[in-house]
Amino acid sequence: MVTPPLNDSKNPIAVAEAALSAAASVMVVQSVVRTFMPPEFQGFLFSGIRGFLSRFRSEMTMVIEQYDGYAQNELFGAAQVFLAAKQSPSMTRMRVTKSPKENHFNLAMDRNQKLEDTFHGVKLKWVFVSRQVDSGNRVHQGRNSTAKHEEQYFELTFDKKHREIVVKSYLPFLIDEAKSIKQGKKTLKLYTPGSNGAWSPVNLDHPATFQTLAMDLELKKKIMDDLDRFVRRREYYRRVGKAWKRGYLLYGPPGTGKSSLVAAMANYLNFDIYDLELSGLLSNADLRRLLVETKNQSILVVEDIDCTIQLQDRKSETQAANMNLMLMGYKRQYQVTLSGFLNFIDGLWSSCSDERIIVFTTNHIEKLDPALLRPGRMDLHIPMSYCTPCGFRLLASNYLGIDHHELFGQIESAITTARVTPAEVAEQLMKCDEPEVALGDMVSFLINHKRKENEEVIEERVGRSQLVEENGMREEESSECELLEE
Repeated sequence: MVTPPLNDSKNPIAVAEAALSAAASVMVVQSVVRTFMPPEFQGFLFSGIRGFLSRFRSEMTMVIEQYDGYAQNELFGAAQVFLAAKQSPSMTRMRVTKSPKENHFNLAMDRNQKLEDTFHGVKLKWVFVSRQVDSGNRVHQGRNSTAKHEEQYFELTFDKKHREIVVKSYLPFLIDEAKSIKQGKKTLKLYTPGSNGAWSPVNLDHPATFQTLAMDLELKKKIMDDLDRFVRRREYYRRVGKAWKRGYLLYGPPGTGKSSLVAAMANYLNFDIYDLELSGLLSNADLRRLLVETKNQSILVVEDIDCTIQLQDRKSETQAANMNLMLMGYKRQYQVTLSGFLNFIDGLWSSCSDERIIVFTTNHIEKLDPALLRPGRMDLHIPMSYCTPCGFRLLASNYLGIDHHELFGQIESAITTARVTPAEVAEQLMKCDEPEVALGDMVSFLINHKRKENEEVIEERVGRSQLVEENGMREEESSECELLEE
């Protein structure tokens, strides 16, 4: 038997020795490069080497990042939903969550886990990558600290020859499947800005519906018709050249059901809610980043916008921008301006998402800048009034389970003159389960409430009269002083 020469390329020993020699050479080259070459050139060199070697590989890897600039990458979210529904022997770890109010478990790939999929005979390998990266220095309580954020992305690897199938068939299939999965088990979410500057969700399980709202029936129908017309007008908005969004202004005294109406709108449309707290933002850039991260089919809510001083009046923008607030031992400057906010409501940035509803609530509409109120920004103004006889009957049906009672006439007559909110009426009805007792207490409550209102009106008139008399006395004293001086 003839022993093959060691330099034969088919000899496994020779191949192994060659591989070890090449690996050792690569390690030596890397060590030399890192020792003598500046860091800014090292990345360029290694990138070039990887690019050269990749020409000889048969596989291609697509990187699907979480964000595309400021906006969320739709494909990343679809991949999360789609892959969570897959089961693969190659996966050894999964993240599992469940809300107390959900009937299903939420599964997701854990970091650095792999999953294999097959589509029309094409083998695809998925890897979920998550890592902490530096996002720059920040000053907190007079000390510098390095802020970090989590960077997430998927890697999709397949044979190069199947690139067209993956791009034109597999990825669109993935997005459609993810939409079907989400609609099948969608749980409404309430998003608020978290401590890391990103939206943080909790499940929204608010029971309010249009059937339970103590509102005028005609106004309720008007709102529902407007919402129905909005969601079916995708092509209409595109044809007329407008962003597919709708603005609502809810105004009225506290306790008139503004927040409940927002929840009823979300339940009616099956839309998530984004609760935007403007006072917690440092700049227009923070505001822009949050708004572009909102998803389609959502409601953006800014509650009590009249309490946001910076948005009350454009004339005071300069003053508001220069206001410093002592907080936690250092100065903090608020820079969210009305002009910047309006740009996100109906400017170029407003087209960053589709099928979005924007809701402002206020207790004092007269305090708002007229620029906020015009059509195109707040398209429909909805007055949230004090409780009406119609609203009382609905509340009595909801809380006491009755539609008629001999005291209804007396109560409805008193409600038309007494300014009581639906929240006050509901609180009275909740105090007793017996209709007779609850309605009798309601009559007493309305009588006392009206008496108190009359007393406040009298006190206000007396106060005005005293103020007028005091001003008159000051004017007389001033005139006497002027005469004496002359």
